[in-house]
Formats: sequence, C-alpha cells, structure tokens
Amino acid sequence: MHFSERISRISVSSTMAVMAKADKMKASGIKVVDFGAGEPDFPTPDNIKKAAVAALDANFTKYTPSGGTRELKQAIVDWHAKDFGSNYAPEECIVTVGGKHAIFEAVMATINHGDEVILPVPYWVSFLDIVNYAGGKVVLLDTKEEEGFTFQAGDVEKLITPKTRMIIVNSPCNPSGAVVPPEEMEKLLALAVRHQVLLMSDECYCHFLYDGRKPYSLGSSKDRENLIIVGSLSKTFAMTGWRVGYALGNSKLMGNMLKLQSHSTSNPTSIAQKAAVQALRGPQDSIQTMLAEYHRRRDRIVAGLRQIPGIKCNVPSPTCGFPTRRLWNRLTRGCDG
Repeated sequence: MHFSERISRISVSSTMAVMAKADKMKASGIKVVDFGAGEPDFPTPDNIKKAAVAALDANFTKYTPSGGTRELKQAIVDWHAKDFGSNYAPEECIVTVGGKHAIFEAVMATINHGDEVILPVPYWVSFLDIVNYAGGKVVLLDTKEEEGFTFQAGDVEKLITPKTRMIIVNSPCNPSGAVVPPEEMEKLLALAVRHQVLLMSDECYCHFLYDGRKPYSLGSSKDRENLIIVGSLSKTFAMTGWRVGYALGNSKLMGNMLKLQSHSTSNPTSIAQKAAVQALRGPQDSIQTMLAEYHRRRDRIVAGLRQIPGIKCNVPSPTCGFPTRRLWNRLTRGCDG
C-alpha cells in the first residue's frame, strides 16, 4: 500500500502512546502510575452535565453549523471579554473539536512547505508534528531553567528570517509551567506586526496562575490582525472528553479554518456545545476550587521532589499536569512539605 509523504513526517502523539501503553498494562493486571495526559481528576461540574442531559431531552442531536452554533460563539466571546477585556465578534470565533483541532487548522491554513515557525523549548508535543505535517520547518528557541523557561521578545526576533510565518507561544506553558509576562506578550505581538508574521497564543491553561498572578490575554490588545488565540474548555472546566475548543482571530483566517473544518469534522458535537454554553455562562466557582487544589498539590509535590538526593525541581508558575487522586496520594505519601 502506498502512503503519503506527509504522513511519514509525523509520529503518533507520545502522550496518546503513553496512555495506550498504560491502559494495556492495566488490562493485564499491572499496577500503573500514568504520567501521560494532563487531565483534571475533578468531575465535570454538575450544571454542565445537566445542560447536556437537557440537550438530549430536547433532541438537540442534529447537525449544527460547521463552525459552531451562534449561541456558543456568542458565549465564548462574551466569556473572553468578561475575563480578559477583549471585544471579539462571533464572526471572529470558530468552535473546534478541542483546542488541538484549532491549532491544527490554524497551521494548515497558514503554513506552506518550507515556511518557518518559531517554537520555544520545551514545548507541547503536538506543536512540532502539526507544523511538520503542514510541510513547515520548526525553528526552536532554547530557554533556561534558571530563567524559569521563559523568554523575551528580543530572543524571538533573533530567529526571524524572511521565511518566518508564525510564532507559537503557550503561556502558561505545558510542560514547563513558564509564564510569559504581559509586557513581553505585548512586545511579541508588536514584533509579529512589524515582521508581518502570525502570533499564535495558546491559552489552554490561561486560568491556572498562582502567587498573585492574574489571567491575561493578548485578545485585549487593539492591534489583533496578526494574532490568533486558541483555547479549550478541557482544563478550565474539567471537560477533556467533551472535546470543545475554540479560536479567536480575524474573520478571514477564521473563514479559511472553517473551510478545512467543513470537509473534515464538520461541527463539534451538538450536545457538547450546549454543555459548553452552560460552562461559560453558568457559575464559575469550580475554577477557583480546582485552582486552590492544584496550588496545594504543586507546593507539596515540589517540596517532596526536593527532598530526594540529586533531584532539582524548578517551581512552575501554573500547574501543567493534573495527577489523578490515586497518583496524588502515592506521590505525596511520606512527604513533609
């Protein structure tokens, strides 16, 4: 059988591979502590689950517009405006099948063969493979542990060439926990405008900030033509399996991403969209409840690791991993921190 050249450029997501291996081992009776997927161990809040049940009862089980319902798009832009001071219109929003889907569509809609994409290290595994699949070339930006794995706009500018088409920033970062300060994010956007490249800001962990830091988004900036924001309800609302993500950007880019979506997944699941509306418009107290627990776990884990001879552990600003309660108990057993 003949396979495409582009499929040979990528490998199976290492996160998914680890999950599959752990499931196989568990099925054979082996006790496994799985450090694979970043997934909240909290259940999806009841009000969100009840909205999905209500959608089923109302037979809201048909196709919706490919880019998401008008109701959900409005809920997304309203929620983003309330939390971050942005002012997007529904026409500048697309609802996707998880945040990863939004990233994939944005890259496929903008990157041609040989185009360069700047990506800070360490990075979430899928960024590299998605760019490779599109035929782009990833240009890695090294960061340092002693600097909290963050970086400055000047570091990025040194890597820009005539072939640069995109800069990817994931802040708060999975996996390092690095947070790029708002003033540097603004400089990065100005840099993208000056060099006419697209800045992708991945806000998947946008609400998981500690130590007095406040959630921030470049969506509050005035000049957004060279900006795309991608986000997800997966972590913020413990909705990983619901697969609801979104992108915010100029309407022309959203339209081109919609072309791809219309020929691939079509619409996100209708029932999940109704649940997402409730997540965004309903009570938000679950976010702070989860955040407080993640904060406690972060401090305890770091203290425990630092008690192990020969182990160093940088204190991450946000939580970028979500240990299950069983794993949490095993990790913290015997720790004094």
